[in-house]
Amino acid sequence: MRISSMLFLCATFVSVPNLRAADTKDDFPVPAGLPALTIPKDNPMTKAKVELGKQLYFDKRLSVDNTVSCASCHDPKKGWSNDDATAEGTKSQRGGRSSPTVINSAYSTFQFWDGRAGSLEEQATGPIMNPIEMSMPSADIVEKKINDIPGYRKQFQEVFGGPATLKNIGLAIAAFERTVISGDAPYDRFIAGDKKALSPAAQRGLELFKGKAHCSACHSGHSFTDNAFHNLGVNIHKGDKGREVVSKLEGDRGAFKTPTLREIARTAPYMHDGEHKTLEEVIEYYNKGGTPNPQLDEEIYPLELTNEEIKDLVIFLKEGLSSSSYPDIPPPKLPE
Repeated sequence: MRISSMLFLCATFVSVPNLRAADTKDDFPVPAGLPALTIPKDNPMTKAKVELGKQLYFDKRLSVDNTVSCASCHDPKKGWSNDDATAEGTKSQRGGRSSPTVINSAYSTFQFWDGRAGSLEEQATGPIMNPIEMSMPSADIVEKKINDIPGYRKQFQEVFGGPATLKNIGLAIAAFERTVISGDAPYDRFIAGDKKALSPAAQRGLELFKGKAHCSACHSGHSFTDNAFHNLGVNIHKGDKGREVVSKLEGDRGAFKTPTLREIARTAPYMHDGEHKTLEEVIEYYNKGGTPNPQLDEEIYPLELTNEEIKDLVIFLKEGLSSSSYPDIPPPKLPE
């Protein structure tokens, strides 16, 4: 990691007094291989709040023309992403970045590819007001639209003790998104002692992941992400400054957040702009050492992987990190 990024991250991690460890064993169980959720003190999780958040997540009425919901770009059937290089908002508008998966975002320190949101609560309302995405012109209009729906008005009163506001809309959606987690994959069972949980090829891929392929330098921890930002040189010529826009540090130019690798087989295409369609393409890109540029991360260099090693690595990513308990949550009945 570049020194500029490290200094910025260290400053960010000095104090987080608003967080507490949550006991989720009963109402919100966590799959094997993952730690207990951490929940903001000002947004405790309840079943009623999560259900309200789920309805809002799937409700296209949160967009200005009733055509786009959170699930439009972060679809459970498409790895909680959208199976496309970029996302389509209202009036067929498109941004320049892909839709990051919601899976295990509960464990992310930062949200969005550039980390501009420091919590799920902050992230949840961003797309609603974004002129390219859901395009709502003001908080007042969002609130009136939701409060004009009797079913929502009743639920917000029960959950929050008052009418819908943009803030508590975000609180509810964030509470739901914290339940979108994936664990208990073959990798977790293998690490726990079941040596038959991974095929021989996947086991070779795991050794490469930790060693020669150098993946674990950034894809570390229970969700296979360091929650940091790295410049890989991906389409650097397009001028997307990435994390630099947020941190104001030149060393963060072209740096984007390390995504989780949980359920990675479901979330193609890959990279912040969807440049690579397959995992094979991604590994080939890393294998050549990315694209040279002044801010290229020090962790990126030619790997000299053989074709067989690339094949084994892909098998590990697909087989080892795909869970049979994938959170395939169906759309709920929406309030009227």
